[in-house]
Amino acid sequence: MPAPEAAATLERLRARHREALSLEHLVDAGVDRLPLPGSGATLERWRMLSEVAAHDLSLVKLFEGHTDALAIRRELGAADAVAGTRWATWCAEPPDARVTLEALPAHRSGPAPIRLHGTKAWCSGARSVTHAVVSCWNAEGEPCLAEVALGQPAVIVTDEGWHAVGMAGSGSVDVRFEGAAAHQIGRPGDYVRRPGFWQGGAGIAACWFGGALGIARQTRGFCGTKPDAHRLAHLGAIDTALSAAAAVLRESAAWIDARPGEDARQLALRLRLVVEDAAHALIAHACRATGAAPLCRDARFARAVADLPVFMRQSHAERDLAALGECVLDAEATPWKL
Repeated sequence: MPAPEAAATLERLRARHREALSLEHLVDAGVDRLPLPGSGATLERWRMLSEVAAHDLSLVKLFEGHTDALAIRRELGAADAVAGTRWATWCAEPPDARVTLEALPAHRSGPAPIRLHGTKAWCSGARSVTHAVVSCWNAEGEPCLAEVALGQPAVIVTDEGWHAVGMAGSGSVDVRFEGAAAHQIGRPGDYVRRPGFWQGGAGIAACWFGGALGIARQTRGFCGTKPDAHRLAHLGAIDTALSAAAAVLRESAAWIDARPGEDARQLALRLRLVVEDAAHALIAHACRATGAAPLCRDARFARAVADLPVFMRQSHAERDLAALGECVLDAEATPWKL
């Protein structure tokens, strides 16, 4: 679906469903058919992610996972997803929740069948999706990817692992695989080796930006037509934070489209950290500009302010800063210029 048509469709869906807008609504309307990262329209992809995020951060968590799964499968040569299916990307690897892959005798045609065993943590949208792309480990200890249909008895969606107030709507629970039938995608190591890994990682920043954008739009509305000087100062600070983050997003999307096969690790780390800093500053200014009333009496504003810091903890904080610093030192020349 072309970007202008997708944006118009999203507006109609938001008006029709309001707070009840779901991943199923977005998929059925074809809004999920975004340009692939590095395809020449990366910014259009990110704009759609940001607009969904501005509406509902828990929803964009599911939408981004779904669109990422479609992009991963396309990049690694899997068959196109069946229309109407809803996908998740579950590739977090905490040390206490690892899924293993059991190889089965290969069929004459089609991807090799496998079975999955173990518990996968942080499974966003586990009760809302039909399929998932899952990271797992083979008998040789190599990292692999698998796709699995969730509507089978060997997939157990639990109520465990998620007690947060922020991002409560994402439903990021633990899922157990008890010999679930699946198929491997690509070769061992392909998930992190492909260019799309860091391109997709950069796209998360568009979701964070969208969450900040939604808070900023509401804050502007709460300030009324004759705000005092203090509220105006906070609006000015919000403008500078959002404008700087948007500029880096646009620059990063153009870089990816100009170099779709190159390693975007440094770019993704920088972009995520820039947007995270801007979003934290924006939340502080928004809450000081509006006072307690919206936090206590406006459910959407209160939820967004609670959701965004939790979502941004997908960042690795100082570890990401250190990784970016290492990239700066390893560069052949000083990277800063105008």
